[in-house]
Amino acid sequence: MWNMAKAIEQPVPGITVGHALLARSRGAPQPVDKIVHDGDTINIAADGNFGVRLLGVDAPEVSFELPRNTAFPDWPKSFVKISNPAWTQFLTDPFAPGLEPLPLRASLHAYLLTKLDAGTAANHAAHGGPPTQALKDMISSDIAEQGLTGETFKLRLAFAHEILDRYGRLLCYVNRDQKAKPRPAPYNERLLAGGHVMPYLIWPNVDPFVRQENKVAQAVPAPGSARELAERGALGQARDSVRRARQAGAGLWNPADPLKLHAFELRFLAGRRAPDRYVLDLSDSSHELLHPQSYHRIPNPEDRLYVNAEHAPLWAEKGWSVPPL
Repeated sequence: MWNMAKAIEQPVPGITVGHALLARSRGAPQPVDKIVHDGDTINIAADGNFGVRLLGVDAPEVSFELPRNTAFPDWPKSFVKISNPAWTQFLTDPFAPGLEPLPLRASLHAYLLTKLDAGTAANHAAHGGPPTQALKDMISSDIAEQGLTGETFKLRLAFAHEILDRYGRLLCYVNRDQKAKPRPAPYNERLLAGGHVMPYLIWPNVDPFVRQENKVAQAVPAPGSARELAERGALGQARDSVRRARQAGAGLWNPADPLKLHAFELRFLAGRRAPDRYVLDLSDSSHELLHPQSYHRIPNPEDRLYVNAEHAPLWAEKGWSVPPL
């Protein structure tokens, strides 16, 4: 039986811990005198599995935690499938009395109301299955194409600036491990191209922050350069893929039944935590970052580049206009 325990986990919010074994060689543990390199360095092996969050993308949630409330005390606890009737109740009116207050600006509140009704949860649940299956199919296809098995197949993880998210998951661009070129696009980009996921581009995990040795402050673009930034490198390719998928009505963009509520919106509504990332409009040449609660002013998701609040002062120092939270 596979060990599904996590090598890195967050037992309580804000605390991330890891679990490890002595380094292995061909599956066998190595003696202490071999795994200790010097007085501050040891070699280890993970004790458990790693959770990986694909960078730059956001798929509809299959399950998530419902908020605490007094209006519906019988709602199930822990992670609950979005198809559960409790989600229909919640997403019909996530501002109902009995729920913890969620301070939102009037404009964002009004925008969300256009996306919330008795069918929002069912719509989200229906859109959660296809991306899940698409990723499974991509991995299975890569295993078969390389003539490998589940035991011999390997993944290549490419890291950006942030290595772990708040849940202890590795943040990566993920692809099949292949030395020969050309390699296929990472799963992140394949999913975007198929319309299976929404873009969720967070700086500095995208161009121009290419190499980790670069200082974050040096990676802040010049004010007014958003359009130029948006067309370069992997960021430009990803945005172009999303644009083509949207124009083709693929996946989540199906004009007959598009995704109503984006996954990050479901999460902040359920978590009762207002958006906290600033937003740069990649289609505009302005000199400002938008307030986190103004993301909806940018119509197309691929034109939104999110900036963590902790990095916002660096943008202000570079000359960008940054509104207070």
